[in-house]
Formats: sequence, C-alpha cells, structure tokens
Amino acid sequence: MTTPNPIRSLPYATLLAFTRYVDRTGPAKASFVGGLRKQRETGGGFNPHGQFVKALKADIRFRTGGTHLREVVKTVNPRWQRLYVSLAEGAERYLNSLGDPAAVWLMPTRDAIGMLGGLPVKINAHFGLRFDDGRSEAVRLHFDEEPPSREAITAILHLMTAHSDQIMPNAEATLLDVRRGEVHRASENGNSPEVERWLAGEAAGFSAMWTAAA
Repeated sequence: MTTPNPIRSLPYATLLAFTRYVDRTGPAKASFVGGLRKQRETGGGFNPHGQFVKALKADIRFRTGGTHLREVVKTVNPRWQRLYVSLAEGAERYLNSLGDPAAVWLMPTRDAIGMLGGLPVKINAHFGLRFDDGRSEAVRLHFDEEPPSREAITAILHLMTAHSDQIMPNAEATLLDVRRGEVHRASENGNSPEVERWLAGEAAGFSAMWTAAA
C-alpha cells in the first residue's frame, strides 16, 4: 500500500505577517517564516485585539467619544486587560484628532489579494472613514508595543494604496499607531518604483523560505 504524499502548503501571507517578515533580518527571517508555516498547517493563532477594534469602531459609529473603549477595558478577559489599557489612551487621542464626531462616518472596507511575484498577500484595512469635507480614509491599525518601523510603514501604505480600488475606492491609506495615537499617511509615504522592486525581492525571499521550511 502506498502512503499518499501530504498536501503541499503553498506560500501565502497576510499583510501583518508580510510586514513583520520585512522588519526582520538574517536568520530571523527564516525562523519567522517557518513559524508561520507551522501555525498555518496546525491551525494555531489567536487575535487578542478583536474586542478592542469593535469598541473603537462603535465609538466612531455612535459618536460616543471613547465610552465603548473605556467599557471594554473593564470587561475584557483579565488576561488582556493590561494590553487594552495600554491601547485605549492612544485610541482616545486618535478619536479626538478626528475633530467633530458628527462630521465623521464609519465606512466598510473590503479585503484584497495582492500578488507580489508569486506570493499572494491578503491586504486589508480595519475600517474606513468618510469626512463631511469629502475626504475618505482606509485605516489600518498597528498594535505593537514598539512603533512601526519606516520599512513597515512604507510596505503597508504602499500595498494598501496599490489595492485601494478594492479596499475602499478613492480613500487615502493610513496607518494608525494605536498606542501613540499617531497616524501615518500614504500621501507622506511616497510611491516609487524602488519600493515596488524592494517588496518584490522580499516576497521572493519569503516564498523561498516557506518552501525550504517544508
């Protein structure tokens, strides 16, 4: 009796995973990709930020100025309470920076699949905003303790902008560093051919390391 060959896991990355890969150097890149592949094949992984994102969106939608954020800090599982406390202060500063709550509307966004060479990357925003002056933004959130690196900011905003027609047409890509309440904008990021070549090279390395981890 012949034992069937296992199904080969094809290279694939979320925007978060790809930008974390870009941030690494040397052997840490291969170790990171190997861990991603193992997590995908075993079905592991958990997102602790889901309730926080819902609370932030609720404060925008219902124009409640941080009420939902403060409530979720109290009600979240104690395991995540310290994390939520550290995020809430910056998120409230962000809400205040949006100006008059009555002039801001929460908008839906859609996921996109971008191809970097042969690597599929899932590209998405956490939510969209529309302002009464006609501007709109697709907002991606950065939750980490350390601020996003220049490389991560460049990669995220470039990929979101390249697929803006799918994510949220006519919206500017923005990255919110939640802990610090600081917004990075695509209009300040640049969009050069060098960035495209750099990301293509990083994607090729990711795919090669994924295959090598088999």
